[in-house]
Amino acid sequence: MSGFFQHLLRILFQLGYFGPVLMGIMDSSFLFLPFGNDLLVVGLVVRHQSGLPFYVLAAVCGSTLGVFLLDLVARKGGEEGVQKVTGKSRFEYLKRKIGEKGGRALVLGCLAPPPFPFTIVVATTSALGYPRNRLLWTVALARAARFVVLGFLAIKFGHSILRIANTPAFKWTMVVFIAICAVGSGFSIFKWVRRGRTARVRA
Repeated sequence: MSGFFQHLLRILFQLGYFGPVLMGIMDSSFLFLPFGNDLLVVGLVVRHQSGLPFYVLAAVCGSTLGVFLLDLVARKGGEEGVQKVTGKSRFEYLKRKIGEKGGRALVLGCLAPPPFPFTIVVATTSALGYPRNRLLWTVALARAARFVVLGFLAIKFGHSILRIANTPAFKWTMVVFIAICAVGSGFSIFKWVRRGRTARVRA
């Protein structure tokens, strides 16, 4: 298992600047990958500090693209479509909380750590008709702030991070983390696919 973890990290790091783009698309769309891009950006900056601006830009582009894909699906499905995924009570709760404060909710979602339901907040905001251009710019700027802060923290505490990353406890923690992400991602995709099939049958 430790060898698998090292192999996975090697693949991600070998992607270079494209790694955060790919991870950002997955993390901000339909997959369940909390802290995925955060950890990747930190690791890349620790290894190559001068690449900080490019890693941040790559992560922002990936996150924005992921949100764009999610927005396409959620906006097309509307409130009814998102409600089928989230459940009626949860959707109504988010609808009341977001209301006319879609921008604030998006910024909070971009900055807050899990278990804040970032994907569901984006989907709900899109379904409620929040302007797409404003949504994408809000996500891009908020994510940029997040990754810049993480990058500078990685530079300041880089050696400590590397020492922690090389411990068996950290490796096993990441193995469990990856397994949870895989299960959560599968469940998330299943719900969106099932919702899409149901909508097509009714049509």
